[in-house]
Amino acid sequence: MERVPPFNAQKLEAACRVLAAKERGLTGSEIGYLLRDCRVEDVSPDMTKWKRLFNALVGAQNKHQMGNHLIMFINRALDPVNHSRTREKFEWLRSELNVVLAFSGCGVREDGKVIRTETATTLKEARARAGALKSKLEDRGGHPEIFKYCRAELVEENYFHAVLEAVKGVADRVRSLSSFTSDGADLFNAAFSTKAPVIAINALATETQVSEQKGFNNLLVGLFGAVRNPTAHAPKVSWPMTEQDAMDIFALVSFIHRKLDGAVVKART
Repeated sequence: MERVPPFNAQKLEAACRVLAAKERGLTGSEIGYLLRDCRVEDVSPDMTKWKRLFNALVGAQNKHQMGNHLIMFINRALDPVNHSRTREKFEWLRSELNVVLAFSGCGVREDGKVIRTETATTLKEARARAGALKSKLEDRGGHPEIFKYCRAELVEENYFHAVLEAVKGVADRVRSLSSFTSDGADLFNAAFSTKAPVIAINALATETQVSEQKGFNNLLVGLFGAVRNPTAHAPKVSWPMTEQDAMDIFALVSFIHRKLDGAVVKART
C-alpha cells in the first residue's frame, strides 16, 4: 500500500464516528478484532466505541506518521465477505464513509476497498458523490421498486427526475399487473374499479374495504395529477423539488408499492 498522509484529527474523528455508530456501526468486539488484525494497539478498550477507535488509530498515525492504518482498518471492516447477511449495514457504512472521506480525497468502492478520488470542498459535493439521497431512502425503508426505476437519479441527488421516474414506475407496475396499456387516471380507474376490479387491495367484502379500494384509486390519480404531470411537463427550473419534498413523495410511493405487494390480480372480463 502506498504511503497515505496523516488525517487531521477532525477528519479521523468523523470516520471513527461512522465506523462505530451506535446502531449501524461496528460492534465493540468487531472493533477489537479488526484492531488486532491491523496490528494497532487498542489503547483504551473501555471507552466509548468511537473514542476507543479514534485513540487507537490516532496513536498508530502519530507513531508511524502516516494515515495508512485508517485505510487498512476500513478495507478490513468493509470486506464484502463479512457483510453477506448484513448488506444494509455495509451500504450504510460505505455511503457515510464516502461523505467524510471525500474531504480527504478518498472513497470506498463497491468492493469495500478505499481508493483515491478528487478532494471534495463542499458538503453538497461530498454527499452527491456518496449518493446520500439513496442512503436516506434506504434508511427509511424505501420499497425496492423505487430503486428499480430511479437508481441513477438517486445517486446523482437529482430530486426532480428521481421523483418523476419513481412515480412513473407506479404506473408501469400497475400496467404489468393489470395488462392494461393506458396511463394515469384511465389506467387506475380501470384497474381499481370496485364494480369489475382487475387489481384488488383487499377482499372488497365490506363497505369499509370498498371505501379503501376507492380511496387507493383516488390516491393514485391524485399522485399523478399533483406530481407526475407537473414534473413531466414543466421544466426543472420552474418546478423546484427539495430533498424534503422528494423524501415525502418517496414515502408515499413506497406505501403504494407495499399495498400492491399484497394485492390480488383478477382475470379481466
